[in-house]
Amino acid sequence: METATRFKTLKDMPKDDYMTPGNTLCAGCGGALAVRIFHKVLGPNVAWVNAAGCITITMSYPLSPIKSNWLYTAFASAPAGAQGVRDALDVLMAKGKLSRSEDMKVVVVTGDGSAYDIGLQSTAGALDRRLDFYYLCYDNEAYGNTGFQMSSSTPFGSSTKTTPPTPAFPLGNTNTKKDLFEVWRTMRAPYVATLANSHGVDFLRKVEKGESVKGPKMYIAFAACPTGWGYDPKDSVELEKMAVQCGVWPLKESVDGVVRHTVIPRSLTPVREYLKAQDRFEHLFKPTERTEAIQKIQAAVNSYWEKVTASEGAQVKLAQTA
Repeated sequence: METATRFKTLKDMPKDDYMTPGNTLCAGCGGALAVRIFHKVLGPNVAWVNAAGCITITMSYPLSPIKSNWLYTAFASAPAGAQGVRDALDVLMAKGKLSRSEDMKVVVVTGDGSAYDIGLQSTAGALDRRLDFYYLCYDNEAYGNTGFQMSSSTPFGSSTKTTPPTPAFPLGNTNTKKDLFEVWRTMRAPYVATLANSHGVDFLRKVEKGESVKGPKMYIAFAACPTGWGYDPKDSVELEKMAVQCGVWPLKESVDGVVRHTVIPRSLTPVREYLKAQDRFEHLFKPTERTEAIQKIQAAVNSYWEKVTASEGAQVKLAQTA
């Protein structure tokens, strides 16, 4: 049975904003919007622990768009930093030097480069220790802050600065995207969820649900990136919506290891329309369409949703591969 929620429609989104306009991130940044919505649900008493990445450049000393607390760490160290903050808060409250009303929610915020790659060891340690914290990964599918190089989150067929299409590798990146959701789930995180800014009520409810969980609360937010992906910044939310509708980005959660999809498209739109909307996949269509590669991507999406249909009884009309 679903727990009660205060979020029925987007009109229920909290009005208070803890991230001001005018930050130094790119226009249309999906990561910035994810942080803004996340903060709205958690309220003002938050301690952000940030690993190096795109979001880091919001903090240009002495100016800050965040109306809470911010600790910057090296790429690999954010969960370890969060442990220190959480322990310090607990010790101060135990000694009576900090009231319970002054306690803060500790949130790690990283890009996929840290979450999927460089910071995974530190995250594994925090999960083993059952650290009571939130982890928000804004996933723009590459190392965006340093020029958009490939990460293990980069999808098959994507062009990046380190996987450009060449005569030897005409498809760009030939690796497949790591499944971080499953990595975290198998590490026994009590709550894991995927988010998309385009599906606001689903986003709000999942962050809200984390408030009732003791231990690690792990979130992967799809973060459309106009600079790296190559599209008009005004279309960020629409592009995230397309990713959910074509099935490339499933919205789901794991509660104590049990997975449930929270948004199930009745009919998947062809993945080629999502790919065609971004310059990073332009080489799959020009000068000639690489039909086999596009069909491979579509087949992988269909295979995923066939498994969802079998495991959850969902009724999903698959898109054609041909």
